[in-house]
Amino acid sequence: MVKIDYFMNLRNLTIKQIHQGLLKRDFSAVELAEYFLREIESKNPDLFAYLFFDKQKVLLQAKQVDEWISEGREISELAGIPFAVKDNILVEGIPCTAGSKILENYIAPYDATVIKKLKRKGAVVLGKTNLDEFAMGSSNEYSAFGICKNPYDKERVSGGSSGGSAAAVAANLAVFALGSDTGGSIRQPASFCGVVGLKPTYGAVSRFGLIAMASSLDQIGPITKTVEDAALVFDVIKGKDPSDSTSLEVKEKELEFNLSNLKAGIPKEFFIKGIDPDVEKVVKEAIKRIEEQGVKIKEVSLPHCTDYALATYYIIMPSEASSNLARYDGIRYGFSWPEAKDLQEVYFYSRAKGFGEEVRRRIMLGTFSLSSGYYDAYYLRAQKVRTLIRQDFQQAFEEVDVILTPTSPTVAFKIGERAKDPLSMYLSDIFVTAVNLAGLPAVSVPCGKAHQLPVGIQIIGEPFQEKKILKVGEFFEKL
Repeated sequence: MVKIDYFMNLRNLTIKQIHQGLLKRDFSAVELAEYFLREIESKNPDLFAYLFFDKQKVLLQAKQVDEWISEGREISELAGIPFAVKDNILVEGIPCTAGSKILENYIAPYDATVIKKLKRKGAVVLGKTNLDEFAMGSSNEYSAFGICKNPYDKERVSGGSSGGSAAAVAANLAVFALGSDTGGSIRQPASFCGVVGLKPTYGAVSRFGLIAMASSLDQIGPITKTVEDAALVFDVIKGKDPSDSTSLEVKEKELEFNLSNLKAGIPKEFFIKGIDPDVEKVVKEAIKRIEEQGVKIKEVSLPHCTDYALATYYIIMPSEASSNLARYDGIRYGFSWPEAKDLQEVYFYSRAKGFGEEVRRRIMLGTFSLSSGYYDAYYLRAQKVRTLIRQDFQQAFEEVDVILTPTSPTVAFKIGERAKDPLSMYLSDIFVTAVNLAGLPAVSVPCGKAHQLPVGIQIIGEPFQEKKILKVGEFFEKL
């Protein structure tokens, strides 16, 4: 029988604690999976964090782990741990819609590399989570299938584009989740939902099996309840993959440092007009708390980040997206307009009816930026500014170990508040896009509340210094 008291406290249990519970036979992997399935069935109709889950497949995976335990096999810390997957990451045999009508009936023919790695460890896939269509959005309002609400306040957004994954973890509908981060899409919803979100260094995690949006920016990462859990999941999914030529195998040195020998940089440009004063206060108080523990705080300058990162991102990202999304033509796979009279109508109507408004907007922006006569003025210039942004970070890291910023300038905003104003929506990403442009690792960790809603602090590190930023994240958790 399931020990009810154990599950009553499950919200507070880490992956390691659940692992110990499985080993001690306090509960079985099947009982654990059944608990989460009941939670999903109960809460998801209102929250809409999940787009799809298959109860039978979940229980089959969990049963396999129970058999390993019964046979006395040594199992991974992730064995039997139920997790959610953003619905732009392929899981063999189940739908992968990317939150779009154009892929509504698409069934993934294979597992993404990250899914293969997690399945090998015995982790249990619960289902696929809601997202902004093709990961284009900052609120989860652009999903073609419905809005994912914030578990803290169902009148507010969960953030985007990995809003379903963040909400699932925050609402205890999964122990952890996978998301993708192109311009803050893991960190911003993690901040809005009061959970931990890690965006790894570009190339640290294979993108094979991730539906591409902007190939030089996309990165898969974990959303978890604790920093320790994020580190455990990252250790499993990271590494070189022959199927992804941009992936790298980098061995990090073991870290031995404490707060007293850490130098943290605070970009003077990030505490600017437009940031919610209450969010600023919470973040500054968190920084003050670690300063009191011995961290040396130093003001640094990232001049090109706040002035140009957002504009640069919204040229490079749509340009790459317009190229990547050209494959959805109504011919090869996905939605095809049934009333087309000729090939041209198949192309035009399949894309016009299959893509949502925000996706069409970004495709047009990107196509314009890459078009003859405008390529040099927009795309090429944006790539040059991207180099300046990288240089800003390089210079800052000559003086400090990590950089601390707010994750978002505001707490989660109300549903519908920014949906009709794209520029206002894009400003939600002002503190997070520069990290993707520079290819750096960053983690958002809860650091307090403003207006009774979660606030996240962003910890940015040098390339492949995930261990360092996660270690700093643990300090914020303890304080």
